[in-house]
Amino acid sequence: MNGRQLQKLGVPDECHREAITAIQFAISSKATDSKRIKTTIKQILETPETYLADEHFGRFAQALIDEREFVRPAPVKYETWGRDGIDQQSHYQMQQACGVPVAVAGALMPDAHVGYGLPIGGVLACENAVIPYAVGVDIACRMKMSVLDIAPDAMDSEFNRVKEALEGGTRFGVGGEYKNPMSHDVMDADWTITRITREKKDRAWKQLGTSGSGNHFAEFGQLTLAERDEELGLDAGKYVALLSHSGSRGAGAAVCSTYSSIAQAALPKRYEDLGRLAWLDLDSEAGQEYWAAMNLMGDYAAANHDVIHRQVSKLLGSHIIAGVENHHNFAWKETHGGKEVIVHRKGATPAAEGELGVIPGSMADPAFVVRGKGNPGSLGSASHGAGRQMSRTKAKEKYSWKAVKNDLEKKGVRVLSAGADEVPGAYKDIRQVMNEQADLVDIVARFDPRIVKMCDDGSKAED
Repeated sequence: MNGRQLQKLGVPDECHREAITAIQFAISSKATDSKRIKTTIKQILETPETYLADEHFGRFAQALIDEREFVRPAPVKYETWGRDGIDQQSHYQMQQACGVPVAVAGALMPDAHVGYGLPIGGVLACENAVIPYAVGVDIACRMKMSVLDIAPDAMDSEFNRVKEALEGGTRFGVGGEYKNPMSHDVMDADWTITRITREKKDRAWKQLGTSGSGNHFAEFGQLTLAERDEELGLDAGKYVALLSHSGSRGAGAAVCSTYSSIAQAALPKRYEDLGRLAWLDLDSEAGQEYWAAMNLMGDYAAANHDVIHRQVSKLLGSHIIAGVENHHNFAWKETHGGKEVIVHRKGATPAAEGELGVIPGSMADPAFVVRGKGNPGSLGSASHGAGRQMSRTKAKEKYSWKAVKNDLEKKGVRVLSAGADEVPGAYKDIRQVMNEQADLVDIVARFDPRIVKMCDDGSKAED
């Protein structure tokens, strides 16, 4: 008897596995035969309680009772920052994510916009489970800022030298890679921990030190500190800083795709509407494999930025005197409310008490170095940027890239390359976003972009 026949008899989809197992067991032990099986199944459907002790059909009867008594848990509650600037579709995605049965808490940041599964700007804590798409396609996408030992006026007086260092220090585009791979200790790590990391190691090595497409960038700008910061080791003043945004490139995308497919294939029928929010139990083999691969991608993304900053500063002939960096698109084991949970931050910055991070605006607007306040309502999180307020398609339709670029140059921002889908008007006002999360982070310093490089082919973002 197959699934379609069981459906016609009225067996819930969630109980098909137990039904088929029971039927095979009963027939093989000659407790019944194929001619009587339909009658038996109908009788069990009518009064499953009378079959609980049955040697062959007991588990099927229990499954039927469990299914009839099942009540889907209500979604956990989540707090929102910047509610007025967040569209209803993002709220719908967040509500759906909070309905995942392993979810225990959530939060929505002021840069929130629609994503896959969990919205960008969504924070979700789960009990002993990880959701690949709540981490994201570009695993460990991150920010890195390096403060350099050159004077701010060099960005104008020595523009060509600075420009050449930026253009020579990384590669952009979906297929961006180096013919002669860069070196870094991360490539000596164990890439055999999963099949997919083993298969993608060579590609990852070629892409080490590259920046990808979409909203990924590398830029020089002026960093301003109003007062000395002991952790950064910098006095009040103005500095040149290199800021980059990229992640784990093609290898990270392959890890997400592989393990999200595994999670979705195992999704119980009653939760099939959750789709990309399918989870992996961390005690399962697939869950352990994904966790190991995700953390390797985190190390790889950090190495990717390290190589970019090493290359650019070397070409510029400068030294790095301070820095700050942070992941987003990642999951962490943390303690909240006295309990260990898995905190997913899909486009959200870790902001535990005292933790430094970088929150960018757009190519025309400032980025901010921040120190977290550890707000429990946000699960120790803040926004990862300004957040989009316009789709890539609409931005291309509305704006002339040539006109935008000319306007930026008048404002002192020179864009070496970018796409119309990344124009400043496509983003929310970072100043408003920062105002809306004043209870999540303190501003330590301000970074104003001056020389910007992005992918100029308008490719789909890797977020």
